[in-house]
Amino acid sequence: MKDAFGTPQSLLILGGTSEIAHATATRLTATRTREIWLAGRPSPALEESAQTLRDRGAVVHTVPFDALDADSHEETLGKVFAQSDIDMVLLAFGILGDQARDEDDPAAAVRVAQTNYTGAVSAGLVCARALQAQGHGSLVVLSSVAGERARRSNFIYGSSKAGLDAFAQGLGDALHGTGVHVMVVRPGFVRTKMTAGLPDAPLATTPQAVAEAIETGLRRRSETVWVPGSLRVVMSALRHVPRPVFRRLPV
Repeated sequence: MKDAFGTPQSLLILGGTSEIAHATATRLTATRTREIWLAGRPSPALEESAQTLRDRGAVVHTVPFDALDADSHEETLGKVFAQSDIDMVLLAFGILGDQARDEDDPAAAVRVAQTNYTGAVSAGLVCARALQAQGHGSLVVLSSVAGERARRSNFIYGSSKAGLDAFAQGLGDALHGTGVHVMVVRPGFVRTKMTAGLPDAPLATTPQAVAEAIETGLRRRSETVWVPGSLRVVMSALRHVPRPVFRRLPV
């Protein structure tokens, strides 16, 4: 199904229980999206998300997917693309980790890096090749402003998102002119179950706001989307703050 108007008719979500992904799928089903594949670890939450989208009129398939099992990505995702053209892939999986614990437990820190970066590289390349074979489609990658500059409070998570962001940008350049569009989405602090219990942050946003920004970005064929948009200016300034000063900032 070729998408000529920005909104996809078919959608593959990697990270099927992501609240941002669910908000995005919900928003897209209100327009043209009719068939959705939710890829994630089998769980009641995955089935609940699928049923909610079915209730909105979409045809929804669930696909067993483990970001950490890179050896299975080719086969698992290949089966999806063998069934139908996919107009959009939303790479939405990731874990926040626990900075204080992970500093004392290198294996836990590695799990954050492998999930957020290594798993995304593997799945991203598999999907990019399939989209290129189709000759059309969008790959939307959920990055984070945390990857813009390492902060003391979450540098393990931030470094994994920095790697993902650089990978997605490079992949977008590599696919330029092939008919495949790569869009990097950089939300700030998003109020979700993953961030529940954490102190709220300035310019905090919601899954619904990120979903709206994704839909707008698709329509505009944007390469980078900030949520909220004012974060672009904020992070541009923070990138140039000298490190001795940056260390003293409450970020």
